[in-house]
Amino acid sequence: MTDFKAYLSKRSKLVEKNLKKFLPREDSLLIRAMEYSLMAGGKRLRPVLALEAARLCGGSDSDIMPAACALEYIHTYSLIHDDLPAMDNDDLRRGKPTSHRKFGEAAAILAGDALLTEAFALLITSRADSSAKTRAVGILASKAGARGMVKGQSLDTLEGGKWNNKNKKVLAKRLNLIHLNKTAALIEASLCVGAVLAGASDNQMKALETYGRNIGLAFQITDDILDIVGNKKLLGKKGSDRENGKLTYPALYGLDKSYVMARNNIFKAKSSLKIFGRRTAFLESLADYILRREH
Repeated sequence: MTDFKAYLSKRSKLVEKNLKKFLPREDSLLIRAMEYSLMAGGKRLRPVLALEAARLCGGSDSDIMPAACALEYIHTYSLIHDDLPAMDNDDLRRGKPTSHRKFGEAAAILAGDALLTEAFALLITSRADSSAKTRAVGILASKAGARGMVKGQSLDTLEGGKWNNKNKKVLAKRLNLIHLNKTAALIEASLCVGAVLAGASDNQMKALETYGRNIGLAFQITDDILDIVGNKKLLGKKGSDRENGKLTYPALYGLDKSYVMARNNIFKAKSSLKIFGRRTAFLESLADYILRREH
């Protein structure tokens, strides 16, 4: 796709136009904290993926947009909470002070709580039949909660995301389990929610879930690589994984092998899209972009 970046920018801007309008309309510290993190920029990857999955399965942007924005609400809540002192203890996010540095820990926690809750209220306003919306809620709850994203964060934070075992096979299994849940699960959810609301078949759902799982893992591997070799100004955050002794792909496998692993995940992701014929140029280009991104 020759104009991939232009198309991604166009789709991201479409999401941006809709994100803020779904927030409660009142002037309070809570709403300001929610808006601060929600509108702080970013790739808007998850809502764009939801829209694209819906398009492949016959859906429209207007029907799916509330659900797409709900996914960004959940992603933003997870970032707010990940940055807290009890979690990753980060001071910068996208080149700006993190929510707890700007508003205090209590406001940051509450802003995250509110974004998570508002996301489900927003999701059910999407235009789809009741059974599809019920399935979408189930998918999102499963992949964002204790069976998915939160499970991954728990494994990383509470159960030893550091070098607490010297057996490389054990470490490799733990590392994959962390990021299949912490990173890949919400990307899978984004694609599956968009697809199910558009009336996707089971085979289409399976293909998109496989694509999401593999680009999610590739995204995490490249994120770990960038933490070492990336431009910190472009990343908008400090590279802190090595200093904190975190278990990462480069720490376990080295930079070269980590890159090969990411490339293999991208190959699997692109291969899963064959069911959709020639309509997947954007998703294929996105997969390639993940490998060569700088931030």
